[in-house]
Amino acid sequence: MDRRKFIRGAGLAAGGLAASTIAAPAIADSMPKLKWRLTSSFPQSLDVLYGAANIFAETVRQATDGNFEIQVFGPGDIGPALKALDMTSDGTVEMSHTASYYYWGKDPTFAIGTAIPFGLNSRQENAWMYDGGGMDLMNAFFKKYGVYGLPGGNTGAQMGGWYRKEINTPADFSGLKMRIAGLAGAVMAKLGVVPQQTAPADVYPSLEKGVIDAAEFVGPYDDAKLGLYKVAKYYYYPAWWEGGAMLHFFVGLDKWNSLPKSYQAIITAAAAMANVQMQARYDALNPGALRKLVSGGAQLRPFSGEVMEACFKASNEVYAELSAQNADFKTAYEALKAFRNEQYLWFQVADGTYDNFMFSLQQKGAL
Repeated sequence: MDRRKFIRGAGLAAGGLAASTIAAPAIADSMPKLKWRLTSSFPQSLDVLYGAANIFAETVRQATDGNFEIQVFGPGDIGPALKALDMTSDGTVEMSHTASYYYWGKDPTFAIGTAIPFGLNSRQENAWMYDGGGMDLMNAFFKKYGVYGLPGGNTGAQMGGWYRKEINTPADFSGLKMRIAGLAGAVMAKLGVVPQQTAPADVYPSLEKGVIDAAEFVGPYDDAKLGLYKVAKYYYYPAWWEGGAMLHFFVGLDKWNSLPKSYQAIITAAAAMANVQMQARYDALNPGALRKLVSGGAQLRPFSGEVMEACFKASNEVYAELSAQNADFKTAYEALKAFRNEQYLWFQVADGTYDNFMFSLQQKGAL
């Protein structure tokens, strides 16, 4: 709708000039001129991850006729990649785009906002966040850190990473220095891995120089951009720790509360748009990227059943330990676990059955 026509129409309907002079300032008050800064944890070279923030900012700009401008900054422009949440919390910037599990060292509950080992897939995460109480539950926790969070993208199920040697049994993890984020690092530590939290831009040089022996990042499209196949040829799947990795837009809580309701609604809608588009882009781009990686020498390997079972057991041990120590974690984890159980009851009937049949057709070359 043309806002100027709307204002003129409202004035005429109310009976003339007096009404129109009231309507225009009312609209102006609800659309104040604002300029915010948003810091991203992701380098511009990772165009899908970084690009979600640009989609978000442009949507907000267009929806407000340019009255609300949000400038996006990459890692290092204002502060370090892994300090994005802190900069939002302390008011250095109004917003950030990041993965909450980067901050699990502050509190393990942060991990549940992104992904946990053997958690939800991306569709299930959206269902939990938007319609299963997950967003309210996580924001009750995020409030303690002075931020308000909105889902801001999902990678879908990720790959299990790049390794210099084959991983055939759980014992092969012993002594491995691996870049791995979130609670997965704690689980891997139970299997002998020495977990490293490394910013996206530092993954390749760390692997190349031998600072780490293995690295997981996202999936074929981003992994190809980082060139990880050049320094570690074994490419494992799936990332049982990230069945779907959800990112967040964080807004400083004071800033969020100060916004007009119309701007809060626009930010919410813009974040949801970025959330959907990120998943769509990855699903469209990953097949071709995987083919290129394999043709370039990547050795594609599934984790064995023995490895998966050992990791599932270790994950449950970590959850039991954290739940005994941390009430916030226990509350969020138990809610997610109950939701997961119901979701997989449904998915094995619907999507699982359909997908398995379609997989068989693809393997036969029948599609």
